Amino acid sequence: MVSKKFPKEELFALTSQIRRASVSIGSNIAEGSGRNSDAGFAHFLEIAYGSLMETVSQLFVALDENYITDESFDELADDADLLSGKS
Repeated sequence: MVSKKFPKEELFALTSQIRRASVSIGSNIAEGSGRNSDAGFAHFLEIAYGSLMETVSQLFVALDENYITDESFDELADDADLLSGKS
């Protein structure tokens, strides 16, 4: 997990936010898959996508603060594209 390398002063700020948003992605997909309608599932997929975009946005901040390398960012952004179905 890339956030383990962040400065300790970020533990309750950016680190925590990235971890919560990234966990929310899978959680919302799982919750949506338990719904009894396509509309319910689609709703939770939209929420998961929002959490994915939130995570990517926070990774941009981490990159700007030099908490992650360009290579790490690119790899994670590629993963986000894959998860979103854009790749």
